[in-house]
Amino acid sequence: MTAWVKISDVGAHVGETVTVKGWLYARTDKGKLKFLQLRDGSGVIQAVVFKKGVPESAWEAAEQLTQESSVEVTGEIRADDRALGGYELSVTDLTVVALADDGYPIQLKEHGTGFLMAQRHLWIRTPRQTAILRIRATIIKAIRDWLDDHGFTLVDTPILTPAAVEGTSTLFEVDYFGEPGYLTQSGQLYNEANIMALGPVYCFGPTFRAEKSKTRRHLTEFWMVEPEIPFADLEDLMEVEEQFVSYIVQSVLAKHRRELEELLERDLTALEKVEAPFPRLSYDEAATKLRELYDAEEDPEKKALLYLEEDDDFGAPHETALSALYDKPIFVYHYPAAVKAFYMESVEGEPRLSRSVDLLAPEGYGEVIGGGQRTTRVELLEQRIEAHGLPREAYEWYLDLRRYGAVPHSGFGLGVERTVAWICGLPHVRETGAFPRMLEKMYP
Repeated sequence: MTAWVKISDVGAHVGETVTVKGWLYARTDKGKLKFLQLRDGSGVIQAVVFKKGVPESAWEAAEQLTQESSVEVTGEIRADDRALGGYELSVTDLTVVALADDGYPIQLKEHGTGFLMAQRHLWIRTPRQTAILRIRATIIKAIRDWLDDHGFTLVDTPILTPAAVEGTSTLFEVDYFGEPGYLTQSGQLYNEANIMALGPVYCFGPTFRAEKSKTRRHLTEFWMVEPEIPFADLEDLMEVEEQFVSYIVQSVLAKHRRELEELLERDLTALEKVEAPFPRLSYDEAATKLRELYDAEEDPEKKALLYLEEDDDFGAPHETALSALYDKPIFVYHYPAAVKAFYMESVEGEPRLSRSVDLLAPEGYGEVIGGGQRTTRVELLEQRIEAHGLPREAYEWYLDLRRYGAVPHSGFGLGVERTVAWICGLPHVRETGAFPRMLEKMYP
């Protein structure tokens, strides 16, 4: 019986007769020769059908093939530097599993993004999109591997929650048996409870933000990994983050260099520099640099984007401008408390500042990690809960964590989709997952 092999593994079978099962990506006819580009999810290979080299039934089947028909093709694997992927399949037999209808929506030509997003269930079959999804899978594996190997325990946190984490204006509300419930913005608050039982922990899953944003960095549903560490301050946290992110990037480079360069046309120079340590700037230092850039900018439109109010949060243009000054990810720490979440510890002697930190990716990709040191003071938390207009009763359990055995602790959240966009060099997060959810998109 002929061995069934994945296209990605054909290099180990040169000179052997094997069977490949997949779909027809493209077909070119040249008289008594047919060149079939086949894909099976692991890669693409060119299969050459010579009329005299196959049964008549196989030749007739090949003549009927339409784009995206599913097939089983048997033949000899040959090494050929000129061929796609360096190997070619010399066909001896071909069977049609299912003949695709004529008029496949996505032809081998340029299509608009809006059209492609409406055909997302078919668009994901193209080599560029499969490369992105495969790299995403490697990023997720690297995330888990690093955390698992460094003493973190995975703990699943609730998707349905009774309270806000980041702010009430971005919550998706649901009816929870007559009571208001919310799709989670973050598992962080629960992780703060989990560290007191298990030590360092992380949760990993979908999070939801009802932000009415139409930017290249925002989705309404995205995946986030959130480590939390007991007995750790902000400085400890930054050391963890730079080791963590360096490992993720280098893992992708080790496994997907060809896809990055050939399919995504990614310049790898910047990624190769992603190794700890990363530059560190305080918020005040970063704000000074931004004001210097603002003063030097002559283009009125660009200048307007760089304008920064006193103690204002940084927007995408600010993050882009800052990251352009460095060839590695950079930390910006000690943001004003007013622009960060209610649970952040304040800087000793500087109550206007919080013990928070963002990690900004280079090349204009902006924040990929947000985190900081959590306050252990019940009184400060109570003041912040009241100042943010949050319902006290929903946070009583969270206040208990400060009453019973509080320790300095810190944590962060890394957004998978922004990380994928940065590493793959994508202009928009809509290509970073199989079926993205955006402000005006929930189909398919």
